[in-house]
Amino acid sequence: MRHLSVAAVLAVSACGGVTETTPGQETYMSYCVTCHGGSGQGNGPLAEDLPVAPADLTRLAARNDGVFPYSGVMARVYGYPGQFHVMPEFGPILEGPTVMWRDERGDVVETPRALLDIARYLETLQRD
Repeated sequence: MRHLSVAAVLAVSACGGVTETTPGQETYMSYCVTCHGGSGQGNGPLAEDLPVAPADLTRLAARNDGVFPYSGVMARVYGYPGQFHVMPEFGPILEGPTVMWRDERGDVVETPRALLDIARYLETLQRD
């Protein structure tokens, strides 16, 4: 009987009962969800208390002729020094390992892995 229970749990897991998260999703849920919301639409629990409304992150590609603007997104997240009233400084989160990433123009750029992970996750949130 015990083996049958284990088999049932495994069958449910295989049918979608367990969802794996990506590193970018984990970072988003830890640091971005309070302002941008779980769906990325700018409706997080702190959104109404902010002096500048959080962006709807689900429409980034739509506002860029259907192309996800990786460079622009990463520049906004990684920082514009002195503009922390718009986005907080994520310094320590993004100081980890780097990867070589080819941007939209074809240039190879050394990029914090966590930053690229967040951008890749945001790309999955896009809608028309």
